[in-house]
Amino acid sequence: MPTHPAPARPAPRPSLDSLVRIGDTHVGNGVFARRRLRAEIVVGEILGEHLDDHPEDSSYVMELPSGKLLEPAAPLRFMNHSCDPNCEIFYWEANEGEVQEDRLWLQTIRPIEAGQEILIDYAWPADAAIPCRCGAANCRGWICDPEELHLVEGRGGDPKAS
Repeated sequence: MPTHPAPARPAPRPSLDSLVRIGDTHVGNGVFARRRLRAEIVVGEILGEHLDDHPEDSSYVMELPSGKLLEPAAPLRFMNHSCDPNCEIFYWEANEGEVQEDRLWLQTIRPIEAGQEILIDYAWPADAAIPCRCGAANCRGWICDPEELHLVEGRGGDPKAS
């Protein structure tokens, strides 16, 4: 996950609820832009509960470099995966070289039109990969880190047939 330096004085931001909404997708809930979002803007912080252990019933938990886990709160807990994402998650660098590794932020990587789904690349490790149903033209067939795709493809079978 990339890191970005913190601005000297953060600019006032619109509330997250004024930028995104939860809606239905072919894989369940998703997050959608309420208005056009420019490329390379910080949409907001991914807030939620910090945990020490994996919960039994969550597929939303995010592992943090500190060893803790983040159980994200709505609405950003419902961000779906795409092999062709329009957003990325990053850690904010508070001071030079000091990464706030227990705080995650969402940033656009290209313009997003009003009504368009907010999508990230989950980039899961190969041992956690599942078949992908994102529908992107460049779909890898598996939800996994692109650099570990060769480890998953050796499993055999067609993931898109699942």
